[in-house]
Amino acid sequence: MVYSHLLRAELTIEITEGVQSAHTIAVVPFASPMGEQLKEDVAQVIGNDLARSGYFKVLDKAQMLTRPSQPAQVKFRNWEALGQDYLVIGRVSKDNNLYHVQMSLFDVYKKEQLKGLRVTVEASALRMAAHYLSDAIYAKLTGIPGIFTSRIAYVTSELNGQHKTKYNLYVADYDGANAISIAQSKEPIMSPAWSPHADKIAYVSFENKVSEIFVQTLATGERKSIAKYKGINGAPAWSPDGKQLALTLSKGGNSDIYILTLANKSLRQLTKSLAIDTEAAWSPDGKKILFTSDRGRRPQLYIMASNGQGVAERITFDGDYNARGSFSADGKSIVMVQGVQGNYRIAVQNLASRTTTVLSNGPNDESPSFAPNGQVIIYARRKGNNDILATVTLDGASKQDIRHRGGMVREPAWAPRK
Repeated sequence: MVYSHLLRAELTIEITEGVQSAHTIAVVPFASPMGEQLKEDVAQVIGNDLARSGYFKVLDKAQMLTRPSQPAQVKFRNWEALGQDYLVIGRVSKDNNLYHVQMSLFDVYKKEQLKGLRVTVEASALRMAAHYLSDAIYAKLTGIPGIFTSRIAYVTSELNGQHKTKYNLYVADYDGANAISIAQSKEPIMSPAWSPHADKIAYVSFENKVSEIFVQTLATGERKSIAKYKGINGAPAWSPDGKQLALTLSKGGNSDIYILTLANKSLRQLTKSLAIDTEAAWSPDGKKILFTSDRGRRPQLYIMASNGQGVAERITFDGDYNARGSFSADGKSIVMVQGVQGNYRIAVQNLASRTTTVLSNGPNDESPSFAPNGQVIIYARRKGNNDILATVTLDGASKQDIRHRGGMVREPAWAPRK
């Protein structure tokens, strides 16, 4: 049986490769109200966010010559001497039970303020406020939306005291903080998929000894079984409007893609080949379905119209294996697992040019998922004897490993922007 339970986990992030030409930035510790020890170190969270993006080198606070908290206190020559491109300062004030977080971003060499922002939150939301400010800083300096307020889902497996495997489905902040188990089982859980508004997750559970697809509402923990047909029930994928799910079912004797309308539970078969068709993903406009098929003898990616009209077009030809594909938010590229002679790595294909770029090292990388801004990909990989998560930027320049304390972690899924 699967339970909704406030079980927490801990992920640790290690930056393994960074961008050599990263911008330098100083994030000065924020002044706190009356010297109060805040629940969260806002500046530390912001600094970690920017460093993990791969595009910023954050100054160690021990090297700071001064620690201004207001614009009038900034002396740009101090930060020029330290070779900093940008400077972030701020302060936190308190009004009853509310905290006001004020942030200022400066261009050191232009000697000008680029952005000022103030957010008001309760103490429990200070960390999310810091992520919000990180998003604002990142967007201002790169022109790309940030991902620091986004969330991820992932599945862990670990042995309990009786040496039996326990599976958990977690949701967490993008950096692994505030991880909460929303489902637990003695049987495998797999294929978590976020709804378009990031308020529900569909997933596959074997809790009843057969595959079954559930949809769970995060705010309430309520869940419903939406597919328990004979044979395979797998790989759920939400339509962009949240009204339908693409599923892999074998109730007709063969593995095919079906479209389930959630309102009336009507089911429409999309693919009808003698091959194994699976792992559907919707295009952002909802007009196309990307899926994996071995109709060409080896697993490759195909695209067809979501209304079932026309024929499926094969779009991958590099490598002898391409699977687990999904679209970027702008629909211009797809991410996939590409296998070449048993080496499985994460690759991205530009749909206009059909050029493919390999981003990871392998040999056993799987389950890629785009971040909401399309600039980062999270995936699962084997490191030594452990299954861990990892991220890589779209240009392949910045890489990170994300470990789960006490168990294996796999099947990551990045939530869409709300």
